[in-house]
Amino acid sequence: MSCIRALFCLIFPPLAVIDKGCGSIILVTALTLCAWVPGVIGAILICTRSK
Repeated sequence: MSCIRALFCLIFPPLAVIDKGCGSIILVTALTLCAWVPGVIGAILICTRSK
């Protein structure tokens, strides 16, 4: 994970997972709307997951 993506995960989690698919964006957006910390954790987990 690059430094820029990690920064996006902290500042605006849905932007960090925009290239991971629609389901990831919806999940991280819902988590971010509930609270900021779960959205950040979800974005970091999705971005660091290997294929």
